[in-house]
Amino acid sequence: MEKLNCRELLAEQSGWSAILAATACCTGAVFCFVKWKHSRKIHTKIQKAVARREQSKLDVENAVLQFRKQHPEAKSAPVLSLSLTELSKQLKEGSLTPATVLHTYMEKALEVTTELNCVTEFLLESREQLQEVEKYREGLLYGIPISIKDNVAYQGHDSTCGVSIKLDCPEKEDSVVVQVLKRQGAIPFVKTNIPQGLLNYDCSNPIFGQSLNPHNRQKTPGGSSGGEGALIGGGGSLLGIGTDIGGSIRIPASFCGICGLKPTGGRLSDRGLTGCLPGQKSVTTALGPMGRDVDSLALFMKAVLSEDMFLLDPCVPPIPFNDEVYSSSKTLRIGYYDTDGYVVPSPSMRRAVLETKALLEKAGHTLVPFTPPRIAYAMHELIVKGILADGGSTLLHFLREERIDPALKPQIITYRIPRIVKKIISLIMKPLFPRISTTYESLNGISSVQDLWKKHVDMADYCKEYIAQWKSLGLDVMLCPALGPAFKFGYPGKLSVAASYTILYNLLNFPAGVVPVSKVTEQDEEELKHYKGYYGDPWDKLFKEAVTGCQGLPVAVQCVALPWQEELCLRFMKEVESLTQGTGKN
Repeated sequence: MEKLNCRELLAEQSGWSAILAATACCTGAVFCFVKWKHSRKIHTKIQKAVARREQSKLDVENAVLQFRKQHPEAKSAPVLSLSLTELSKQLKEGSLTPATVLHTYMEKALEVTTELNCVTEFLLESREQLQEVEKYREGLLYGIPISIKDNVAYQGHDSTCGVSIKLDCPEKEDSVVVQVLKRQGAIPFVKTNIPQGLLNYDCSNPIFGQSLNPHNRQKTPGGSSGGEGALIGGGGSLLGIGTDIGGSIRIPASFCGICGLKPTGGRLSDRGLTGCLPGQKSVTTALGPMGRDVDSLALFMKAVLSEDMFLLDPCVPPIPFNDEVYSSSKTLRIGYYDTDGYVVPSPSMRRAVLETKALLEKAGHTLVPFTPPRIAYAMHELIVKGILADGGSTLLHFLREERIDPALKPQIITYRIPRIVKKIISLIMKPLFPRISTTYESLNGISSVQDLWKKHVDMADYCKEYIAQWKSLGLDVMLCPALGPAFKFGYPGKLSVAASYTILYNLLNFPAGVVPVSKVTEQDEEELKHYKGYYGDPWDKLFKEAVTGCQGLPVAVQCVALPWQEELCLRFMKEVESLTQGTGKN
C-alpha cells in the first residue's frame, strides 16, 4: 500500500475520523520535529567538544613553537629517554626545568595523539601552573607532567564518560587526587580518551572516536583507561591516572605494554570521579596509576598517600606508603595459576605465567599452585548480578538519547532485551551453551532490595572463602594471567566474559597490578590455531578470533596481594619486572 501524506489521508476521511487522522498526523510530525531538534542539539554539542580539542591542539603547537624559539638549547630526545625516577632527580637538581619537561611532553603527546587519537583535550592551564610550581619544589612529583583519564575531574573541563549528556558540564573543582598531585608538584597536562559509558574494555565513543594501540594500529589499546594506555605506551606521557572497575587499568596496561596498579578500593580518594553507574557498590571501583615501570607507580603512591589526601578526604584511611615493605628483599611464598577454569587463556598468556614462575623459583621464591574457587559462580551470580543489579537500566538511562558506538553496541543490544525475553533465551540456550544461558539469566539483575542484600552476603562469603584458601597455603602474593594480547577492534563488547581474569579482584577488592614480561611469539600464534575453550560456545570462538594476528605484541602477567597491601603488591611487581627484564624479554 502506498504511503499517504496528511492531506491525502484527510481527503479520504470525514467527521471524527478526519479529526483523529489529522491529530495523529500532527502528533507524528511534532514528535519527529522534536526528535530531529534534539539530535541536532547533540550533534552541535559534539561538534563544540571536538572543536575545543582541535583548538587546544593548535594552542599547544603554538606554545611549543614559541618555547623552542626562546630556548633553542632545549632538546627533546634526552628528556624523553629518561625514566620517571631519573627525570625527577634532574628536575630536583635543576639540570632540567619544569618548563622544558612540560613543553617536551606536550609536543610528544601531540605527536602520539595525531597517530593514536588518545587525547581528548590539552590542559592549557598547565602552562600557567609553571608560574607557581616552585612553591612545591619539595614535592615528590615536582615538575612531572601527568596525564589524567577523562572521568577524573579537572576544574573548568568536562568529564564526558564518552556520552553527550555530560558535555558542556565543566567541573567546578579538581578531584581530590588532582589537588594532591598539584601539591606534590605534578602538572596535569592532558585528559585522555575512554569508551562510551566506561563499561567496556575497548576505547571508542561517538564524541572523540576510536583510540588505537601504540604497537599495532589494527588493535584496541584496551579500556576503559585506554587513552592512558595508548598515550603512555606511545611515549607521550610518563605517568597517568586511570580507574578500574573490571580491569580498566590493568587491561590497557597489558594491551599497551606498560605497568598499571589497581589499589584496594578506598586506599585513594575517589572524590571527583564520575561514571555511568552511580550507586553501584557491589563490585568496587578504584583509582590508580599507570606508567612505564613499577618504580613510577610506587612514586605515585608515595606522593598521593600523604597528609594532603587524608585532610582533603577524611574517608581515606590515613595509611602512608610503607617504603620498608616496597624495598624489602625477603623471599616470597607465591601462589600461581595459569588458567581460571572459566576462560582458556591465550597461549601467550599461559606461557607468560609459566616462564615468570620459573624465573621466580630460580630467584629463590617458593611457588605454590592455586585454584581459584568457583569462578563461573563468581562471574554469573556475584559479578554480573552485582554490577548490573538494576538490569542495566542506569547505564541505559545515560545512553537513552545517544548514538551507540559500534564498540559498545553488542552489550547495549543485550541489555535492552526485555527481562522475559532474556529468560526465554536463557532457557533455549541452556542445553547447547550453558555459559551463555546463565549469563543471560544474570543480566536480568536482582529483583528486590532484599535479594540484593542477600547477594552482598554471598559476596562477603565468597571473599572469606578465597582468603581462607589463600591463608591455608600461607601465601604472600599471587601470580596469574593478565588478559591479552591486544584484541581486535569491536571484540571487547562481544566478550565481557574474558574480563574474568581481572574483574575477580574488583569483586574481592584486592590490589592487583600488571607488568609486561614478554611478547607474542610465532609459536604462540601457531598454538592458537588449535585453541579450544572450556565451553565450546560462540564466545570461545570469538576469543580465538580476537587475539589472532598478534605476533610481537606485549604480553603481561598479573600480580595480586591481599587488601591494603599495595606496597607488597608493588614489591612483587618490581621483582617480576627485574627478573623478566634480566632475560631481555621486556
